[in-house]
Amino acid sequence: MALTAKRIERLSKVPGRHADGTVKGLYLQVTPAGVASWLLRYERAGKERWMGLGPRGEVPHAQARQRAIDARQLLKSGFDPIEHRRAERAKRIAEEAAAAAVNITFKECAEQYYRFHSPKWTNLRHSQQFISSLAAHVFPVFGNVPVSAVNKALVLKAIEKIWYRTPETASRVRGRVEATLDFAKVRGYRDGDNPAGWSGNLEHALPPRNAIHKINHHPSLDYHLVPFLVADLGKRQGITPRALEFLILTAARVGEVTGARWDEIDFAAKTWTIPAERMKARREHRVALSEPALRILKNLPREGEFVFVGARQHAPLSNSAMNVLLLKMHRRDITVHGFRSSFSTWAAEQSSYPSNIVELALAHTVGNAAERAYKRSDLIAKRARLMAAWSRYCTTRPAGTASNVTPIRGRA
Repeated sequence: MALTAKRIERLSKVPGRHADGTVKGLYLQVTPAGVASWLLRYERAGKERWMGLGPRGEVPHAQARQRAIDARQLLKSGFDPIEHRRAERAKRIAEEAAAAAVNITFKECAEQYYRFHSPKWTNLRHSQQFISSLAAHVFPVFGNVPVSAVNKALVLKAIEKIWYRTPETASRVRGRVEATLDFAKVRGYRDGDNPAGWSGNLEHALPPRNAIHKINHHPSLDYHLVPFLVADLGKRQGITPRALEFLILTAARVGEVTGARWDEIDFAAKTWTIPAERMKARREHRVALSEPALRILKNLPREGEFVFVGARQHAPLSNSAMNVLLLKMHRRDITVHGFRSSFSTWAAEQSSYPSNIVELALAHTVGNAAERAYKRSDLIAKRARLMAAWSRYCTTRPAGTASNVTPIRGRA
């Protein structure tokens, strides 16, 4: 018996499948919970399939019949109705995505790139500079331009303004534009070559940075003078002088020292293990601790999780604290980061340790990917001897100076 409006109304309260009676395979399905919907039963390659045609409340009976007829027509033409519908839906989604991609602006794309990639940056300042530098120099020029339409002329218009004035900043901004446009291509927002690329591209339109201004590295202290500075630090009270001493003796970076936690220190093994998320290269790094470095740690107070506690309770020492200390010591000619260079130069000129040992001590990447795959040891024993030699050099008391180890606030 064919379904009528009255029968449909009555059967909508009866759980089960009720045949339409007019279109082959069309059913009104009612669940035990009273939810009614339209289904089409058909066979494909000898297998029974059920295709949903929509809920009864949204799809009228006449429309359900037409959908069932159309599906059966596809079946006669050699197409599986369910697979055909999935393909059409995927095509529609792709077309909508393509239409949206055409309209996405460079600014929106850069913000997407930042959201996806910012977790990889260990330096908060560098992370914040990504968007702020683009906002200052690029967004005013082509931030609202569709990313698919960004070309070399627009990139040059933004970069040239600062290339001759601050080439270091301009180079970083260019790199950020290049990364954003590479991201846009992978996401399907644009095609073609990257107009912000340097090699074989902008290198022919802009002079190299070192041709404009001499590249200035972090000013470092001549290693011959390091023992004098360490001796001076030893006469100063407070956490910051101890942190700077520790940094010099370990050749570590500022953020690695200020972020050091007590649970990273293994006094028995004489090592400091810095987790990957706090390392520039995103790889865990073990630091061999010399006796002078360990002595500094043992004389520090335990006031929470951080080794070098700052002015605020339970907070680490500020990254700028050691540079401020150097200013107070009237050493405007050097930087904290420069002590890594002092160590590297001393190792090259005054020690017989191979360069790879020195580079590992500085947490630099040594060798290519294939070499690193076979050489997985961090050579901690050899590095321990190197750091012991460096510490002896740094803490050998220069003539006429006092002891350079001064406990602070008593031992914990």
